[in-house]
Amino acid sequence: MSFDLDFIEGSAPRKKLREALAEIGFVEEARYFKHPDTNFFLEFPPGPLSVGREPVKEVITLEFSTGPLKIISPTDCVKDRLAGFYHWQDKQCLEQAILVAGTQEIDLEEIARWSKVEGKLGEFRKIKRLLAKEKP
Repeated sequence: MSFDLDFIEGSAPRKKLREALAEIGFVEEARYFKHPDTNFFLEFPPGPLSVGREPVKEVITLEFSTGPLKIISPTDCVKDRLAGFYHWQDKQCLEQAILVAGTQEIDLEEIARWSKVEGKLGEFRKIKRLLAKEKP
């Protein structure tokens, strides 16, 4: 399982990001920010955000009192998890894709199209039924 949390930097200069995270105890190590009180670490890959070979299709903005939080759609989340399964045979990634698909509305046709672009349509056909289960 991966313990990194990915955030796209946007327009914030790396220096400001480093300073803000240092205030709450994070230390920059290589391309990550680590905190002594958690196994999770932060990564800020350059944009644009992509899943496999394609840019993310939909970004959802959630509004909070502290400001907006942009997240990817459930469909793109499933594609992201399947990328880990397809390219690195990471079974936890497949389990995570199934969990998201089981609780959220996803576009299976879009996932099939994307899987074909990734050269993994055969693998998708083998697992499609796991992603298509009835929602609770």
